[in-house]
Amino acid sequence: MRIIPAIDIIEGKCVRLSKGDYSTSKVYNEHPLEVARQFEAHGIEYLHLVDLDGARSSHIVNYRILEQIASNTGLKIDFGGGLKSDDDLRIAFESGAAQVTGGSIAVKNRETFLGWLDRYGAEKIILGADVQPGPEGEKIAISGWLENSSIDLIPFIEGYNKEGIEYVICTDISKDGMLKGPAFELYSGILEHTGNTKLIASGGISAFEELPRLAALGCEGTIIGKAIYEGKISLKELENYIVA
Repeated sequence: MRIIPAIDIIEGKCVRLSKGDYSTSKVYNEHPLEVARQFEAHGIEYLHLVDLDGARSSHIVNYRILEQIASNTGLKIDFGGGLKSDDDLRIAFESGAAQVTGGSIAVKNRETFLGWLDRYGAEKIILGADVQPGPEGEKIAISGWLENSSIDLIPFIEGYNKEGIEYVICTDISKDGMLKGPAFELYSGILEHTGNTKLIASGGISAFEELPRLAALGCEGTIIGKAIYEGKISLKELENYIVA
């Protein structure tokens, strides 16, 4: 299972939120490149870079940070947040992204998202399927998690699987940044119903022991954010996991 640390960017700084709430923003480092270099120094090969300003603005904003990290490290970067147009996507790839994640665009403009998939291929386009669990089930959330939709999670993923999507990042928003453990049952259900999905688990990771459990479920990767920044999981533990 791939280990994918996260760097979320607001105003050029490395931050974390709780449950996607921008008012909970906490700055961990004012220089994201420093953080990325620390990851790489411990054998990490992948990075999940999120432009939170872009997610709110509905267009790419922090592409210079992407360019800086891509130019000064060998990390394979998945970039997301605010990608709404062909021009946004072009900027992201020209700035060094190895993959991009489309969430809101896959809900609001299916034709454009499928155009990206056709043009760049399933290895470069990731479906963002973030959910806000509630009394009516697991519904897709969009626009930087500021807006809920009426779309059910499993049919959403299945529909895009049929169109050729392979990689899916799924975040249980209720768990994101809370350090109370990931949504094991949610991921198990996704993998049970969408067998060809390369599922990347995101949200709630709180301890190293959770990683083997996610791997045993069949997750292709896991995104880890606050657990690293708060010292719940050390970079040395991740380094040992990667080389084991």
